[in-house]
Amino acid sequence: MIPARGYAAPSATSPLSPFTFERRDPGPTDVVIEILYCGICHSDIHTVRNEWSSVMQTTYPCVPGHEIVGRVTKVGKDVKKFKEGDSVGVGCLVDSDRTCPNCQADEEQFCPHSVFTYNGPDKGNPGKPTYGGYANSIVVTEHFVLKISPKLDPAGAAPLLCAGITTYSPLRYWKVGKGMKVGVVGLGGLGHMGLKFAHAFGAHVVQFTTSPSKEAEAKRLGADEVVLSKDPDAMKKQMGTFDFILDTVSAEHDVQAEIGLLKRNGVLTLVGAPPKPMSILGFSLLFGRKTLAGSLIGGLKETQEMLDFCAEHGIVSDIEMTPIQKVNEAYERVLKSDVRYRFVIDMASLK
Repeated sequence: MIPARGYAAPSATSPLSPFTFERRDPGPTDVVIEILYCGICHSDIHTVRNEWSSVMQTTYPCVPGHEIVGRVTKVGKDVKKFKEGDSVGVGCLVDSDRTCPNCQADEEQFCPHSVFTYNGPDKGNPGKPTYGGYANSIVVTEHFVLKISPKLDPAGAAPLLCAGITTYSPLRYWKVGKGMKVGVVGLGGLGHMGLKFAHAFGAHVVQFTTSPSKEAEAKRLGADEVVLSKDPDAMKKQMGTFDFILDTVSAEHDVQAEIGLLKRNGVLTLVGAPPKPMSILGFSLLFGRKTLAGSLIGGLKETQEMLDFCAEHGIVSDIEMTPIQKVNEAYERVLKSDVRYRFVIDMASLK
């Protein structure tokens, strides 16, 4: 076993604190990675605090983190894609059954036996959960390791492994591009990436926000228009005009109002995960043949495609760096939306 150091939550009500543990010895197809940067995702906070217990229970101690960028330090004898010194990334998944129809279609995120980067069953360490990226190292099978281009700032690239692919995937799936009017709801860690991608794909992009102070910032990131969703008149002017809307909000909000913004055959896709059930009027979907959908990250092939697209177009996340010792403070600031737009932990601070 390989000794490792990181930060873990001992319980749902405890702050994260230093934690020592063991990674498995690398097998023939494994890659050992020194973690340099790890983004802080809102789902880290939900999981650490067991707020998604109705869907999955958190196993403690929990080492979160699935927006990982690092350097390869060792490879197994059968590894073909990577060598020591390579810059690589690890996202939300570290394994799947690789045989089901979802895996065969390169959509491992929907595999019924997918293994999450943290709080999943560690096949290489039976009886233990997987431990994530708030640590100095990780061991991952080759198939679930991604290449990070030297063109990308490694710290800014870290959130691409979750926030990036979470917004890129639905925009690609519904073929967002030139000639389309696209709305992005929410301007946080996910929303700012959705805005950047929709703009890069050539769509006319409208940013919806509840904060008047974010108008200039949204336009800097690529918005053609900014609409204050609390302004009834501004919302009324937009009714029935959107081909596609990407909703990135994880708090309770009025999704019903967003359906009214769609034109005939329009699609509203949720990538945020509000904790409580929503109330939707069926007739609002029937009239106009509108679609309410959801999307979960992306498969490994698509994630690599996204990273390569970002390298080609100079797209990374807007980040604020933090040392690991301030991770609990960072969590509180995320909950207050006091970060533009993603915290990234500098793992050099762990040494």
